Amino acid sequence: MICVEVKASRDYEIRIESGSLKKAGEYIGQVVAGRHAVIVTDSTVKELYLDTVEESLSRASFQTDSFVIPSGEKSKDAAHYIQLLEFLAEKTVTRSDVLVALGGGVVGDLTGFAAATFLRGVHFVQIPTTLLAAVDSSVGGKTAIDLQAGKNLAGCFYQPSLVLCDCETLKSLKPETFSEGMAEVIKYGAIADRKLWEKLRAPIWPQIEEIVARCVEIKRDIVEQDEFDLGVRQYLNFGHTIGHSIEKNSGYEISHGRAVAIGMVLAAKLSVKQGECGEECLGQMREMLERYELPTTTDYSAEQLIGPMKADKKRSGNTVSFILLREIGQCFSRKMTINEMDEAVREILGDEG
Repeated sequence: MICVEVKASRDYEIRIESGSLKKAGEYIGQVVAGRHAVIVTDSTVKELYLDTVEESLSRASFQTDSFVIPSGEKSKDAAHYIQLLEFLAEKTVTRSDVLVALGGGVVGDLTGFAAATFLRGVHFVQIPTTLLAAVDSSVGGKTAIDLQAGKNLAGCFYQPSLVLCDCETLKSLKPETFSEGMAEVIKYGAIADRKLWEKLRAPIWPQIEEIVARCVEIKRDIVEQDEFDLGVRQYLNFGHTIGHSIEKNSGYEISHGRAVAIGMVLAAKLSVKQGECGEECLGQMREMLERYELPTTTDYSAEQLIGPMKADKKRSGNTVSFILLREIGQCFSRKMTINEMDEAVREILGDEG
């Protein structure tokens, strides 16, 4: 087992261990006092892993209930959030009990937001079953739901009590879903760790636990400096400002990972345009994403992308923090006015292709 400790408003461990799904009850019992667990999962993960986690919790003397949402980003909305809160109230969940997020980023974000707000805060545990959730959304305490205006616009910072990452679950992912998670892995290499970037040229599976651990260590280090996203934590949004707009424009038919992949290419292109990095940086970004069969271009126009970008969470007044590259392994934040962002997006999309 690899254990990464996080020191934040709530301290917790990220335990990366093959087979840990069967030990979930034992591990969760070590961090919560209550013995009532509500497992939140989606319709896909339910068929794969819900029984295993329920059995593990039962062996540890937990009473269990489960709340299942349809798979997909469209379930991360206000309607499912309220349904989950009503379910928790109906099941008489108390503040000593625990919510267990079993699934990908949608399940984790929704569960975390419900845990943060039900009874003004109950424990929750993340059990990510996708690569994207394992390396990114399950760690750091960002919880949210989407609104009509955009992604993750209603939420709060609320740290889990524990994260259990069983990399065996990643073997059940479709190849395209695994690739979507690789977009976030590539992001970590691009913004913070050239050595990690180089490791991605070798086969992933023999080093999967090491790769996951390195990604969460990078995120841990950033979160410990800036838990509430006021400074360096915004580096983690590299590729996301445009990526979230692509998702929104597609009606969430384009997945988060694929949208972020495109967003990273466009952010790298802007870095070149503004003289912050060389053309080779953009070429390396494209090559790495294509290695994992991720998209690098978009058919959306500047006009289509700019609207949702104006509602970006990183907007402050008339400025947006845009994350750019100096080289692979080093990034920085540049504040742009809305007009400057508008001009930049039009410039980088003007010669797409």
